[in-house]
Amino acid sequence: MTLHDTLARGLHAFDAETAHGLTITGLKLGLGPRAKDPEDPILTIEVGGLTLTNPIGLAAGFDKNAEVPDAMLAAGFGFVECGTVTPLRQGGNPKPRLFRLSEDRAVINRMGFNNRGLGPFAQRLARRKRRGLVGANIGANKDSTDRVGDYVAGLTRLWGLADWFTVNISSPNTPGLRALQTREALQDLLGRLAEARRSLAGHAPVFLKVAPDLADDEPATILEVAAAHGLQGIIVSNTTLSRPDSLKSPLKDEAGGLSGPPLMTLSTQMLARFHEANSQGLALIAAGGVASGADAYAKIRAGARAVQLYSAMVYEGPSLPVRIRRDLAALLRADGFATLGQAVGAQ
Repeated sequence: MTLHDTLARGLHAFDAETAHGLTITGLKLGLGPRAKDPEDPILTIEVGGLTLTNPIGLAAGFDKNAEVPDAMLAAGFGFVECGTVTPLRQGGNPKPRLFRLSEDRAVINRMGFNNRGLGPFAQRLARRKRRGLVGANIGANKDSTDRVGDYVAGLTRLWGLADWFTVNISSPNTPGLRALQTREALQDLLGRLAEARRSLAGHAPVFLKVAPDLADDEPATILEVAAAHGLQGIIVSNTTLSRPDSLKSPLKDEAGGLSGPPLMTLSTQMLARFHEANSQGLALIAAGGVASGADAYAKIRAGARAVQLYSAMVYEGPSLPVRIRRDLAALLRADGFATLGQAVGAQ
């Protein structure tokens, strides 16, 4: 365990949201870890038009306001997703709204897209020197009268500032948001986003982030609609509203989305369904429960070209991405793969 990991564990003396705020402050002050291991060529992979030097990404939710993407890239992540950002500043749901399930090494959140809005987010991205890949996860304001218009506003305002965009229609903490995953609603949303993209100069991949709680027939529908409107990939998955029987924490019944190891099996099963139905060849990115090199390897073998994590760092510390990189490379070589791409879908 590194010094940074020890300090991170010390933050457990504070409530979860306060600890997270202190973490962001420390990173802004330059106190974060710096990966010293060189990138391993076996981990290089192309994802939706992006070339990643390693497939370990930081999931949305950690850096909601694009305050520390470069600090997280320096910590060893191959790509960093900021947000979710909404057009207007939003306070989110009442506190407390973030809970550590320490017995399960899991997290429940009902944050509600708390963020400072597109203006400050765009300004921070514009000040970056664009070293490393940073994406924007866009969402809709809770009280918006035109939620699809909110996504269009996020895409157009941040176009040229982010390396990719993720359309988040799967947070369980904004009422009605997951209804955008139905065919008719998705056709409208992605159609209007495609129209907006045609009017913008340049290119950036667009991914769709989905829930792990979909019906068996929904992955095929989502892939079909996403491909028809020019999306490059699907992120599988967001947090879950379900509660596995294995949960031990007394906080397990708190409302909100569950993340961490208890989500690993469910999200990987959903990933495998997307992989099986993916005749369109969209890039699949896995999220949900990744806490080790073995977890990342399981996602890749199930069909993911890259993975994202966030909750695991609460328990494993900020040196986790470097450990996962090292362990994943060893697992690939042990199984005789010369490249990461050869292992995608090998399961």
